[in-house]
Order: sequence, then C-alpha cells, then structure tokens
Amino acid sequence: MLYSPILIIAIFSFTEAKVLGNWTGFSLDLYRNLFEGGVSNSMLRSVENTLTIGILAAILSTILGSIAAIGIHNLKGRTRQAVTFVNDIPMLNPDIITGISLFLLFVGLGVTQGYTTVLLAHVTFCTPYVVLSVMPKLQQMNPNIYEAALDLGATPSQALWKVIVPQIKPGMISGFILAFTLSIDDFAVTLFTKGNQGLETLSTFIYADARKGGLTPELRPLMTVVFLVVLILLAVINIRTMKSNKNKK
Repeated sequence: MLYSPILIIAIFSFTEAKVLGNWTGFSLDLYRNLFEGGVSNSMLRSVENTLTIGILAAILSTILGSIAAIGIHNLKGRTRQAVTFVNDIPMLNPDIITGISLFLLFVGLGVTQGYTTVLLAHVTFCTPYVVLSVMPKLQQMNPNIYEAALDLGATPSQALWKVIVPQIKPGMISGFILAFTLSIDDFAVTLFTKGNQGLETLSTFIYADARKGGLTPELRPLMTVVFLVVLILLAVINIRTMKSNKNKK
C-alpha cells in the first residue's frame, strides 16, 4: 500500500495523458520530452539545482563528517558522550524545526537567502549522518595503527591520509551516498532557506506546480527515474553494510 502511489506514477508515465489516471494508450512521449528537452526551463533548472546542491552537499558533508567522526572517536568519557549527543540532535529534530531554525539564523545574520543558504542548510543536516556512517569503521580499526605509522616516521597528515582514510573509506562512501539521497529528498529545510530569489529545487517545484491545480505530465517519468536512482543507491548502501558485517564476523 505504501508503494502503490509510486507504482501508479510509474505506470502512467508510459502514457501521454495530461491527467494522472487517464490512460490513452502506451507511449514513450513523456520520456522523450524529458530527455530531449521538451519540458519547461523552470523544471530543468529545478532538476539541475537539485543535482548540483545534492552533489556539493554530499561532498562537503562527507569531508566535515569524516573529520568530525575522527575527532569524536579520539575524545574520552563524558566529553565524547556530550559531543555525540549534540551530533544526534539534527537527526532527531523534525525537518520543519531545522528549517525554521536555519531560516531565523540567516535572517538574524542578514544573509541573503538563495543557493548558498540552501547548500549550507543541506550540509548542516547531512553531516551528522556521515558521522554516523564513519564512526563504526573507526571503532573497528586497530587503535595502534596510527601510532605505529608515526613511530615509523610518518607525519600526522601522512598517517591520516595513508592509514586512517583507507580504513574508513567504506564508511565515507556510504555516508556520501546517504547524504546525496537525503539532499535530493529534502523539502521542508529547502522551502525555508531558499528565499524569494526564484531558486527552485525539484521538491519545491513540484509543490509550486501542485498548487497551480495540477502536475506537469513530464514529472511522472522524472519521478520514476528519481525513484529508481534512489532505490539503487539504497541497495548499494545495504549491500556494503552486509559485506561489512560479514567481514567483521
């Protein structure tokens, strides 16, 4: 039942009917319009913004999250528990609370809202998930490897890049994929931080399009493609997790 609406959208993406639910015969015209540029410029810009923000947010959050995970891993006692608790807050907060908080922060600082604020907002709520992905790899790592590298003449930066990073790379990759998935899926945080400069991501474009009384037909094949991409990414994450668990055993 939960996936039936997605299945319905996928089925009716293979007909050129303007109204969802009206089958006028099998056709690939909507897919042809989607991939050959026969759609509105605003829709194409929203897709472009979604992908670029998602990729940049995933890269930045992966870097910040990996560094933060290493720092948290090296903390001790109550300090580590306190920092871990603070890291978990963005994941436990409802998206709308995070969006309103960031909106008030940007307004209070006098920052013009637009592409940059949306990117910063996505990095903010994606980074804790990267920390969560990298931490298990750090816990599995032999704690003496880093010190052994230093004893053998490596500098701290060399030991970081040649010893620690290869050990946590699977967690970084999983964190990157998860951050990208969360970014392209987000609506509430983006809505509160995009400002009024005309910036639209795919989620906000669909929201605005629906408020006009209907959805652009080409959104049906686009949603099908996005669902398949996200499904593949989640499958990759789960397969990597299963392999990691087997190796740990």
